This record gives sequence, structure tokens and C-alpha cells, in this order.
Amino acid sequence: MKIQLKIKKCVANKVLAMAACLLIAVSSYGQGRTYIREQIRKEGECRNVAITKNNGDLMLYGRNGCARSGCPQSLNEAITELNSETKYIDDVQLTEEGRWLILWGNNGFRWNDIPYSLERKLREYNEKSEVVTSATFNDAGDWIVISHDHYSSSDSRISGWLKEGNEEYGQLWAACVTEDAIVAVYASGYKFLGNVPESLKDALRKTKLDVFRLKIAGTAWFFADKNGNYQYSM
Repeated sequence: MKIQLKIKKCVANKVLAMAACLLIAVSSYGQGRTYIREQIRKEGECRNVAITKNNGDLMLYGRNGCARSGCPQSLNEAITELNSETKYIDDVQLTEEGRWLILWGNNGFRWNDIPYSLERKLREYNEKSEVVTSATFNDAGDWIVISHDHYSSSDSRISGWLKEGNEEYGQLWAACVTEDAIVAVYASGYKFLGNVPESLKDALRKTKLDVFRLKIAGTAWFFADKNGNYQYSM
């Protein structure tokens, strides 16, 4: 599976880059997360987030509220433009290398440098008038797209893994793909692959929320239901 194979291939290449970014990551990670937590407390609500280990964070609230810190300029500009046009932003995906995807309106998309196969699948769903409810990807090229009636992925093994959960837990509602983990959210359960925080697994076992949005970044996590009720550890 790419999520395992590509991580191994990229480790050597990323060592120097990680070292070069260390000071930036330490400062922006702490300040950005603190800011997002403060905004969640201030607004008293949060319907979705995009969180990364070192490339910025944001939270969505209300009809069109968005608070963000450390995000790529291109993403900031896209959000500002959509807000100025009063477009409803439903979800934002942001990777560690600055790639991003925005789901807005009934089936609107804005993106930057997403995998080409993912772009083709989004266009295909759009042409068929399938409303995409969740789209997630990582920098290694792994992705999952979910509509009201179907789901697709970058890899047949990921699709097989998702199907197993579909048969056990019912309809697939959402997913989160990172560099080293996948979490799939179903109507009556969850599936985990890779380095998923144990605190998240424990919270999901105990929560009474019908989880519809879920994000992870390292040990940090967030989930919420369709009504904007949420839990997080950041």
C-alpha cells in the first residue's frame, strides 16, 4: 500500500528538510495550535478543522467563519475569496507539504497541487452529479473520496480495506488520510490503519456523537457531528 511504501522511500529525502524546518515547526506548531484552541473557546463552536504537524491549522465555525494560523498563502487567498462571495465552506484538507483542497457549496471544489488521479475522480463525480461529502489525501498520493452513494480511493488495497468496514459497520461517512495513518468513519463504527493516536480511539469508543468529520495530525485530533458538536485534543 502506498501509505506504507512511499513513507519508507521518502524518509531519507525528508531528513534534511525536517532538520531545516525544525525551528519553524516548533514555533508555528505551538502558536498556531494555541490560537486555534483559543478561537474554539472564544466562538464556543467548531464544525470542522484542518490541522497539520508543522504547516498551519484552521477552524470553521458558524455560517462562514474561519480562523487560521500558519496556513499557505494560496489557501488563505482562496478562503478569503470564497468568503467574499458568501460561499459555504464545508471542509478543508491541508497536507504537511502545503497541498490543499476545499469543499464548498453543494459540490464546489478549490485545490492546489492535489494528486492528478484525485482531481480526475472529483471531476468524474461532479459530472455525474454525485455530491462529494468527504475527500482526503496525503503527500504520498494516497486519497479517499466519498459521496452520498459511492466511494473511491487511490489504491485497490485501500478500497478493499474500506469495503471490509462497509460490510461490518454500514455506510462510509468520512475518512482521514495522513502520511502514516488512515481513519474511516462509518454509520456504526470505525476502522484504523497505521499510527492512529490511542487517545482518539478511546474518545471514539466513549463518545455519544454521530461522528461525521474527523481530522488527525500526529497526536492531535478533532471530530464533530453534522450539527457542529465536537471533541478535540490539540
